[in-house]
Amino acid sequence: SKGDVPLSISLTAITSLICIISIPLIAIYSYNYFLQTNIEVDTTRKSLELFGIVTVPTIIGMLVNNFFNNFARSFESKAKIISIILLALVIIGAVLKDLSNVSLYFKQSGLITLILNLSMMIIAFYIGKFFVSSFKQTKTFIYELGLQNGTIAIFVAQNIFGDQIFVIPAITYSLIMFFTSIVSLYFIKNKES
Repeated sequence: SKGDVPLSISLTAITSLICIISIPLIAIYSYNYFLQTNIEVDTTRKSLELFGIVTVPTIIGMLVNNFFNNFARSFESKAKIISIILLALVIIGAVLKDLSNVSLYFKQSGLITLILNLSMMIIAFYIGKFFVSSFKQTKTFIYELGLQNGTIAIFVAQNIFGDQIFVIPAITYSLIMFFTSIVSLYFIKNKES
């Protein structure tokens, strides 16, 4: 989408540091509150797992960009393709694990996850519009805030809750996220033309 790469890296770094603490705590608290039951989870262990999945790759990317800038610039387009493929593999793996129920999943949670995804993209658009200086940065907010949560959602569903029922919204969000990103990219490219 030709967004602002330094802003994207900064947002990713900040959110990856925040999420290693906030996601386990919020997920566990929400589970206990909404289901009126207690789930016993080692939050330190889950935070460390999230750190390994989210923060370590971000730190490695930042270090490579800082110390091997020429390589990082030449590898950037390949890295985007690799990250899309890896995200697709995670989502495909989650879908294949319970393929026979995907249409049921969309009936159960498709609409609400679509609303969540579009809401996040709209909120990100207005955050960008009011707080940054260019449309390029606004695009970065849209994609960073609206389209980067699928893998973490699948991780939370499978590794914190350990129940396939929680994978349902994660799978539908991830699949919808690909669709909405393609549609929004089309509209953004037309706006820029």
